[in-house]
Amino acid sequence: MPLDTAPAAPTREEDRDLILERIIDVPRETLYRCWTSPELLVQWFCPKPWCVSDVRQDVRSGGNSYLVMNGPNGERIPQPGVYLEVIPNEKLVFTDAFTETWKPSEKPFMVGIVTFEDLGGGKTRYRAVARHWTLEDRDTHEKMGFHEGWGIAADQLEALAKTL
Repeated sequence: MPLDTAPAAPTREEDRDLILERIIDVPRETLYRCWTSPELLVQWFCPKPWCVSDVRQDVRSGGNSYLVMNGPNGERIPQPGVYLEVIPNEKLVFTDAFTETWKPSEKPFMVGIVTFEDLGGGKTRYRAVARHWTLEDRDTHEKMGFHEGWGIAADQLEALAKTL
């Protein structure tokens, strides 16, 4: 029996991405350090007045990550995850698809891909990609304020990195 509807067009991987890219006047090693040192991460990761607490990181492929984002109205958002790929000073890939090493989460949302490209002269092309499991998740993240929120966090990252 023939189907009445044609199959949906395949989704390109890029269709599920939200991307922030900046040229930052800081060496990539310093930006990487801000991403991988808990005492630095808490200073920039969330747009203020949000803040981060309880950071635990095992920065290696397969290593666990955990942080809690706290909102001004008592919101508490735990973010367990796993690092999928770690190339020091070049790339971090992490996901919430696992709550700890290879233990699946109930509802995966995204894979984060952060790259630090050395442009010379102490400048870095900083690129953060949020790759979502579904188009709906991508749209939800965009409506939550991805561009504004991740942009503010990148500004805070740059400001902190310039002091190191």
